[in-house]
Amino acid sequence: MEHPYTNKLIDEKSPYLLQHAHNPVNWHPWGEEPFRIAKEKNQPLLVSIGYATCHWCHVMERESFENTQLAEILNSNYICIKVDREERPDIDSIYMQAFQSLGQQGGWPLNVFVTPAGVPFYGGTYFPPERKFNLPSFADVLKFLTNTWQNEHDKIEKQSKALANAIRESSTREIAKGSMEPLDWKGEDKTVKLYADHYDKLNYGFQFQQQNKFPPSMGLSLLLRHHHRTGNEKNLEMVENTLRAMKHGGIYDQIGGGLCRYSTDYKWLIPHFEKMLYDNSLFVSALIETFQVTGRQEFADFANDLLHYIDRDMTSEEGTFYSAEDADSEGVEGKFYVWTLAEVEKTLGRKTASIAVPYYNVTEKGNFEGKNNLNVTRSPEKLAKEQSLQESLVREELDKARQLLLQERDKRIRPLLDDKVLTSWNGLMISAMAKTGRVLEDASRIAKAERAFHCILDQLQTPDGKLLRRYREGEAKYDGYLFDYSSIAVSALELYEATWKPEYIRHAQSIMQTVQTNLHPKVRSMKPQAMRKNSSFGKFPGMTVSSLQETATPHWHSSNSSLIKGTLLCWQMLKKSSRRFMRN
Repeated sequence: MEHPYTNKLIDEKSPYLLQHAHNPVNWHPWGEEPFRIAKEKNQPLLVSIGYATCHWCHVMERESFENTQLAEILNSNYICIKVDREERPDIDSIYMQAFQSLGQQGGWPLNVFVTPAGVPFYGGTYFPPERKFNLPSFADVLKFLTNTWQNEHDKIEKQSKALANAIRESSTREIAKGSMEPLDWKGEDKTVKLYADHYDKLNYGFQFQQQNKFPPSMGLSLLLRHHHRTGNEKNLEMVENTLRAMKHGGIYDQIGGGLCRYSTDYKWLIPHFEKMLYDNSLFVSALIETFQVTGRQEFADFANDLLHYIDRDMTSEEGTFYSAEDADSEGVEGKFYVWTLAEVEKTLGRKTASIAVPYYNVTEKGNFEGKNNLNVTRSPEKLAKEQSLQESLVREELDKARQLLLQERDKRIRPLLDDKVLTSWNGLMISAMAKTGRVLEDASRIAKAERAFHCILDQLQTPDGKLLRRYREGEAKYDGYLFDYSSIAVSALELYEATWKPEYIRHAQSIMQTVQTNLHPKVRSMKPQAMRKNSSFGKFPGMTVSSLQETATPHWHSSNSSLIKGTLLCWQMLKKSSRRFMRN
């Protein structure tokens, strides 16, 4: 297929960058070149950050970045850079912090305007093509900033200096605060109280956002541990109710399995439909841990249902796991997933539809733009009583309905699959699978976790033991971050517990030794990632030591100081365990 426009993103591997490779905007990938050009031309840069399955990223692309008139304004006055935040979370973190310093909430797409030195001076998330939602049009923003750059440059310098100072001060406070936080039970008790105070007793989950609800899987795992330590039954009640509400809600794909990124309402009914590997990994872990605590088979069944989705749709031929599935298909959010009443009845036939329609709450009116996002509010047992049917018959018809609807849905145009392999996210899924296999004594599940683990080491570990961030189409790229190392090390420990093979202790110890040697602040000076000259953050293009580079967060320093402590704790545990389990 011929395209009227092709820019420098065409040679990249990131699905997100490739989505923009045929925009009329002259996009550059992140690197030295765009900053050099900006310096030579004395022009500002637009750094636009997003990810492949981001709904509002797609919207802004269609409305603005494919608009030839807006592209002309951008190409004439700005040097434009596209960044995949999942490949480069370091860049995203710094510019998101700068944006939030302006008093904004943040989100994606993140569009930050920066100087040729890389210092931000203005930013926003979604800009509409015309003024709406109380937002200025993108054209108005571009024209205003162009005029300010050319005629009131002192304002640019003042703003960029203020933002750089704000980031620097925030990083300094974070490091100082992180060094003083004790690892004791008080922090856990305070966190549990926070969850209890925000618990939604009506719809379950936690009301931390004004309207949205995000999957709180890690919080649920913490509540389980607090319950185990203290015997607090309220914690277990919150966990069980929330997991059921998510599994039966519209945030979960009732036909194909898999958890969406978040719910746009408190009822878990209408999600943003993208599915992220990390959300599903953490959800499985919370489910199987709840099964361990309660012995309730439903939670084991929930975990297996989700993992069948991972096996079918999110696993590569080599055995590793893809990153995400998009919310949109054919340019419409949720189109792949929603149904009209007529579509359901035609697919299932009268008998099966008479059971499936009330079970999945399908109506003529619908609950999402005239169609139905399926959800469950009654059990098969209750439905059987309502219809005076045997429960076994109802369950049989529901299984049949799910299979028929899945077969019919597979005929539709699927959403984009973001098929890049990310080290840390794979570590999360490997851990979830290994834990599930161990708890349920499922040897095949453990074997899939082992296969993925060894594939990650084969594809993303260098001969000297360092981990890389991303693999796609034969290319491994970008230095690993602390989360990549800690996630794979923890997955090795989970595999050891599942298999009792000493090799996994050795792998974990080797990985954490690399962290100790290359990433620990006591070993490395506080300079951006000094692991090698061409590291992904070792040389921040366009930035001088006196500008934003001084504020850059090194790879070993997570924005969450507890991650550092947890990693070091893992390392200490490994050193002790190696005395018992290592073989010379």
